[in-house]
Amino acid sequence: MTSGSRITKKSEWACRRAEIKAQVEEYESGPKPAVSKENVTGSFSGKTLTVTVNEAGKDVSFGIDVNRPSGAPSGPIPLLIGLAGFGAITLDSSVFSANGVATAIYNNNEIGAQSGGGSRGTGKFYDLYGKDHPASSMIAWAWGISRIIDALEKTPEANIDPRRIAVTGCSRDGKGALTAGAFDERIVLTIPQESGAGGSASWRVSQAASSAGENVQTLAHAAGEQPWFRANFGSNFGSKVNTLPFDHHMVMGMVAPRALLVIDNRIDWLGIDSTFTAGSIAHAIWEGLGVPDKMGYWQLGGHDHCQFPAAQKAALEAYVKKFLVGGGTDDTNVLMSDEAKADLDRWMEWTPPALD
Repeated sequence: MTSGSRITKKSEWACRRAEIKAQVEEYESGPKPAVSKENVTGSFSGKTLTVTVNEAGKDVSFGIDVNRPSGAPSGPIPLLIGLAGFGAITLDSSVFSANGVATAIYNNNEIGAQSGGGSRGTGKFYDLYGKDHPASSMIAWAWGISRIIDALEKTPEANIDPRRIAVTGCSRDGKGALTAGAFDERIVLTIPQESGAGGSASWRVSQAASSAGENVQTLAHAAGEQPWFRANFGSNFGSKVNTLPFDHHMVMGMVAPRALLVIDNRIDWLGIDSTFTAGSIAHAIWEGLGVPDKMGYWQLGGHDHCQFPAAQKAALEAYVKKFLVGGGTDDTNVLMSDEAKADLDRWMEWTPPALD
C-alpha cells in the first residue's frame, strides 16, 4: 500500500502527517473547520458540561455528563469520551473507574446524524455551518470532541485534566473515535473498537478480499450506507480504490506518536485480514518513530460484536495506566490476531525507517 514520500527524520513526521490530513479531508472525510478558542465557552453544573460554539453570529450548544468515579483524586483527573451509539462505553468500564478516570458519553448523532443517506447535513454541526457543508458526519463528530476539549480547557470547575483525554467507540462509533484521535493532537489515547471499513480496515485489502469472494465491506458499500464520508467519496473511488492516495494504515498513523490501541473482532464483514494487515503496517510508523509500545493492535474472536473480552482487559489497563493516567510500567507491546493473515510481502511496499 502507498506510503507517500519517504521521511528520514522525526522532525519531518509533522509535515508528512499534515500532508496525509489534507488528503483525507480532500478525498474521504471532508474538511474539519478550525475554531478560535475565543468562540468556545463552557459551563459546568452538577455533572454536566455545556459547550457553546459561536461562529459568524450563530450559536450551537450541546452537553456531556461527566461521571467521576468514587474515590478519584480530588484534583483534575483524566477523561474518557465514549461515542454514544450503544448508549454506554463498550470497553470494560471498571478499568477506568479503578484508575481514577472519569467517563462521559458523547451524543455524536446530535452533532452529525447517521440515520441513512438522507440524514446527510443534519445535526448541530450543520446548523452552524450549513446543511451543504462538505464535512462528513464523522468529521462533525470529531469537531464536536475538539470543542469539548476547548471547553474543558476553559472550565476548571469541571475538575478534568484536558491534557489527559482519551476517546473510544465501537463499530460505526469506532470509526468516529479513530477520526477524532487522528484529527486532534490533544487526545493522548485513542481506542477504536471493531471499527471495520472507514476505521481500522484497509480499503485496498478489503476490496481484494471481496473480489476473491469474501464477505467484507468495501469502500463502495460503506460510502453509500451512511453519511460517514464525503458525498462524492463512493462515486470517485468506489470502482477505483487503488487510485486513492492514502489508506487507513495512514489514517491510524495520523495518531502517531500518541497512543493508539486498536481492538478488533474476528468478523468477516469488518475485514479479518484487512484490519490485521492495516494494523500491522500502521505499527511500523510507531516503530520508525521509536515508540512501538505506543501502538497496539489485537484482533480476538469468539464473542459478539462490541462485547469486550475479559482476555483483553490487561492490555487495556496497561494502555490506560501508561498513557492516560501516567506512570504505568506494564508491557504495551501488542500486535496480535486470532489467525488473521497479514500478507506484508504483497501490501507493504516499503520498510520502516529508523528515524533520527
